[in-house]
Amino acid sequence: MPHETTPGAEDRDLVLERIIDVPAETLYRCWTTPDLLPEWFCPKPWYVSDVRQDVRTGGNSYMVMNGPGGERVPQPGVYLEVVPNQKLVFTDAFTETWKPSDKPFMVGIVTFEDLGDGTTRYRAVARHWTAEDKATHEQMGFHEGWGVATDQLTALAKTL
Repeated sequence: MPHETTPGAEDRDLVLERIIDVPAETLYRCWTTPDLLPEWFCPKPWYVSDVRQDVRTGGNSYMVMNGPGGERVPQPGVYLEVVPNQKLVFTDAFTETWKPSDKPFMVGIVTFEDLGDGTTRYRAVARHWTAEDKATHEQMGFHEGWGVATDQLTALAKTL
């Protein structure tokens, strides 16, 4: 699967890439099954609840990220592109199908490249509207948080 870029967008991308010893379809299943997402999506002690997914291009997604201090952060969004077992593209630019959000923050691009030996090149890109949004996300702990979530994803996927 070729690496996709938008001209000029590289300065707004945060990227996590790993080779994971799990088949692509299993990782994809963890991303697209409402009962599995809460098991890995947030670094603990945060957790996810209220997961609703319509995993198709144009379908809605919704979850709430819950913090240890009682924080509740709703995460509505829309899938922009879905290629089963290969790619998910989603955004918070819409709160539901084609209803704009107040402040779009990013587009997520997750690819699952089957390497043919039971392993997967897993790539997660957070593409931001502005360099400032990218910097904010980085300061929020993108690399550590998405890294821990990927560790949790990998551990869960190995049990399926």
